[in-house]
Amino acid sequence: MNYDIVILTDSRYENPIEKDWYIDQVLLEDDLVKIALEQKELRVIKKAWDAPDFDWAKCKYAIFRTTWDYFERFEDFFKWFSKTQKILQFINSPEVIYWNLDKHYLQELQDKQVNIPPTLFIEKGSKETLANVFSKTSWDKAVLKPAIAGAARETFLVSASEYNQHELDLQRLITEEGMLFQKFQYKIQEQGEISLIIIGGEYSHAVLKKAKKGDFRVQDDFGGTVEEYQPKQIEIDFATKALAACPHKTMYARVDIFYDNNNTLALGELELIEPELWFRNYPKAATNLATIIADYIHSNNIK
Repeated sequence: MNYDIVILTDSRYENPIEKDWYIDQVLLEDDLVKIALEQKELRVIKKAWDAPDFDWAKCKYAIFRTTWDYFERFEDFFKWFSKTQKILQFINSPEVIYWNLDKHYLQELQDKQVNIPPTLFIEKGSKETLANVFSKTSWDKAVLKPAIAGAARETFLVSASEYNQHELDLQRLITEEGMLFQKFQYKIQEQGEISLIIIGGEYSHAVLKKAKKGDFRVQDDFGGTVEEYQPKQIEIDFATKALAACPHKTMYARVDIFYDNNNTLALGELELIEPELWFRNYPKAATNLATIIADYIHSNNIK
């Protein structure tokens, strides 16, 4: 059987035998998208991106959803992606994905007047040390994280008074990859981070993510909490402006924003590859995305 579109996941979520609250949540998100696409009379399949025996030529389009192991397997992922993008049309496009993979894009957005937290980029192979960067910045705390990563992989909160605890982490990591050194944003710990979901260029819905007490990571797999959120118009405007600064058009996006240490709106990240979009909080958004995808596929078919 041939398919119009494949929903991409990773092997943990294709057909799991054992489940827990987190896996149930992931499956629900994928199911909402699959059902919405099927209601548009599209033939849909869900597959792990690294499925060993699947013929990708059986599909025409692909959408990344819960491929949340690719940032732990970059070499395998890039080989697969390089091959399959010659077979499939991706939603969002490969140009979006390559641009969004590396957080150096934050510098590009800052150059376009999008406010980001103060950031130093430490390049792969650099001889930089934490002692040097704290000396340059005079910051009391900073977050150290890879330029290409996800789910808070290799992410550390480092203080100027105890940076030696993480010097080896920096030296270990910069032999293999570039890093970001960002001034710690206290208000995220106090107020949380706002995630605004944008479908087809239009604001859809939002959630507020908060870290558990004593932590700085807002992801729920680190004990953080998520609640529905009604953003202010100024927050929607900031998020849409940040996304508009992306050099490529997107069908779906998540824009993570927060109030910085100066109480000014700032961009945390643009999530354009496989963001969690909280369709379970707002199922209509899955329908809206399916409508946009179906219209796109239909317009391509009649060209």
